[in-house]
Amino acid sequence: MRIKQPHIPYVSNKIVIDLINSKLIKLVNGIEPVKKITNDTITQLVLKEKGLDEKVNSIISEQENEIDLMQIDRKNMFWLLKKKLADEYGILMNYEDRYNSLSHEILNNLINEDLINFTTSENRVRNIIYSSIIGYLKSYEDIEDLVFDKINNYKRKIIPGSEEYDLIYEKLYEEELKKRGMI
Repeated sequence: MRIKQPHIPYVSNKIVIDLINSKLIKLVNGIEPVKKITNDTITQLVLKEKGLDEKVNSIISEQENEIDLMQIDRKNMFWLLKKKLADEYGILMNYEDRYNSLSHEILNNLINEDLINFTTSENRVRNIIYSSIIGYLKSYEDIEDLVFDKINNYKRKIIPGSEEYDLIYEKLYEEELKKRGMI
């Protein structure tokens, strides 16, 4: 599963909370700088992947007639092109590898900015970051389903896509994250 832009702050929060709760690290300048570096690092990855997706969609649009003539499945074509261009954009297609690399990058950025101190191995701290990312992504779908169910059980129907729906969704989503200790 990939990290989507609206989830970046939540993933960053989870990483910071898990680092603090691990008792293995000490924040040099408090939570906010660590959260900012983590957020910025994840954002860079998400924007790189978004750029790759846009390039692939652009190629598919340019070749629309040929794709129709050859009766090629657009979804398969998208993934084949994405795999082919992934190295050029610095995107690892395997999610485990991608988030392992991201956790290394986050840790390196935190060390380079002198925002954390730790007395354990870098690998152990990196594993906390990796586990935070994976933990959030695994619980995201459960939380989303729970929130959708709660909204669907409202006495009056809330129209999906409306401003009211988005506000209610965000409020319920954050409540669930708080219950799970993720923010």
